[in-house]
Amino acid sequence: MKIRNVLHKGLRRLIEDDDASGVQAAVAEKLRRMISFLQDMEREDELRTVPSWKAHRLTGDRKGTWSLFVTKNWRLTFQIDQNEIEVIDLDYEDYH
Repeated sequence: MKIRNVLHKGLRRLIEDDDASGVQAAVAEKLRRMISFLQDMEREDELRTVPSWKAHRLTGDRKGTWSLFVTKNWRLTFQIDQNEIEVIDLDYEDYH
């Protein structure tokens, strides 16, 4: 899937420039693998094929947003535009 937009500036630099200075050094390689997976996947049900990422949809006011486990507190979050088959609003956030 194409990634339409990235909200986190450090994550955007990692994707566009391969510059990991805006994310924790310990997770930069994991984030690269996760981004590659998102770009290569064809259907959202593929997200559940990597159990360690604990892929799930959020509820409440974040309904429709996917969350992938990066570290104890940090997650990759995004939505999927079903019409365009694109990842939108990709973010790297500490929401705990």
